[in-house]
Amino acid sequence: MDVWVNMLRCSDGSYYVGSARYSLDRRLAQHQSGELGGYTSARRPVKLVWSADFQFVTDAIAFERQLKGWSRAKKEALMNGNLAELSKLARRRSSSFETAAPRPPQDEGRRLKASHRVKSTDQKDTQ
Repeated sequence: MDVWVNMLRCSDGSYYVGSARYSLDRRLAQHQSGELGGYTSARRPVKLVWSADFQFVTDAIAFERQLKGWSRAKKEALMNGNLAELSKLARRRSSSFETAAPRPPQDEGRRLKASHRVKSTDQKDTQ
């Protein structure tokens, strides 16, 4: 069974990410007619701008959830097939997490004594 993950561009310029089992064409027609209600029904007409088929439902659902969390720029890089830009955008977001200062360990909701805190990278080791 094929499962499709798709991205639609709505009339207001927003993107909708969804999935379809069996027939992508049928699912697109349901969005166009308003039969499904929800997000796309008030933003018709919609246009299919990207899709991918998956052999396993679990893989499709996992990728659909991931794609829904992406920024508009990442979605547009994917739909344009610009893998270099997609990679760059992915690195930019993950690097911001890597630069965050480490948090000190917690002990039952209270901070541990100062002697047990994690040292920040700008402090010199005096041992």
